[in-house]
Amino acid sequence: MKHLIALLVVALSVLSCKNEPKQSNQNDHQHHNSSANNDDGNKKKVLSPHTSAMAMIGDAHVHIDYSSPGVRGRIIFGGLVGYDNVWQAGAHYATWIETDKDLTIAGEKLPAGKYGFFTIPSKSDWTIMINKNWDQHGKDEYDEKEDVIRFKVTPEISEDIQEHLEYKITETSDNSGIISMSWEKVKIEFPFAIN
Repeated sequence: MKHLIALLVVALSVLSCKNEPKQSNQNDHQHHNSSANNDDGNKKKVLSPHTSAMAMIGDAHVHIDYSSPGVRGRIIFGGLVGYDNVWQAGAHYATWIETDKDLTIAGEKLPAGKYGFFTIPSKSDWTIMINKNWDQHGKDEYDEKEDVIRFKVTPEISEDIQEHLEYKITETSDNSGIISMSWEKVKIEFPFAIN
């Protein structure tokens, strides 16, 4: 009888553990929106999932870390993201770019390291800023004086909608590549070379 009671207690303990939600250590840059829609009644849908893009170009590892908001029927550029204002190029924390080798972007040297990636969208062209301060919420602490590289690109406009913000790093040769960002109907891209 004692063995039966002990087995019952163990079985109930196992079942109760399985029904408890798992706690996970989450990266400081990963945030969940408490007003998110339910997928299955238990889990909340993440509206701006934390993600990254990375590639090996030659012997250089290039990594972009960002939160990826969705369009969700909204006007993004010139609406949610105002024209002629600094934008952290993602949701929540500032998007950052990291390289373990020196790069050349827009004729300027970007030393190996980790940097904030910011933009100023406009109708005709965008300003891209790669900034020393990579660890900040949104653009709260953005300071133009900390820009390492600043340059302009012309956006490509599409009729198709890119629902979630997406970065890509594409190899174009053994020592060069292209970084691109697409969201809503806009795509920007710029080349880089490994020094």
